[in-house]
Amino acid sequence: MSIIAGIELRDLLDRGAVTDMVDPEVQVQVCGVDLTLRSVELFATPGAVDYDNRERKVSKTEEIPFDESGWVHLDPGAYLVTFNEAVSIPKDIAALARPRSSLLRSGATVETALWDPGYRGRSQSLLVVFNPGGLRLKRNARLIQLAFYRLSATAEKGYEGAYQNENL
Repeated sequence: MSIIAGIELRDLLDRGAVTDMVDPEVQVQVCGVDLTLRSVELFATPGAVDYDNRERKVSKTEEIPFDESGWVHLDPGAYLVTFNEAVSIPKDIAALARPRSSLLRSGATVETALWDPGYRGRSQSLLVVFNPGGLRLKRNARLIQLAFYRLSATAEKGYEGAYQNENL
């Protein structure tokens, strides 16, 4: 696998791999696309994860509103973030994301899962604030850079899980 960059990345984006960008001129990087903050939610109930998902229970969340200036203050802890951008991963591609360095230098990080071939949706990730003073985020803040990787072969079957078409 290798990271898709340059002209090949632009072509992938032109084919709709990432839509609803706030500003593609700012968000498209050499090796990926910055995803931006749509909403932040606080975990309100416990979750449950089992082997075959028969007893899976996703935690309920409560949205934290932005103030009149578009900011939200987050105390240390874990939060669910939803991105503005919708992603549509072709069957010969997978994607991984890393937090932007500004976020790390502010004492926070974002944990993500693999974007599987065939996945389509407006993704969510786990934001963890470690900074004892908390973190302020503005609506549309760039949080992660999504990098696309070409697979050694096209996936025979695309993603068919519970999160397909989420938040669209």
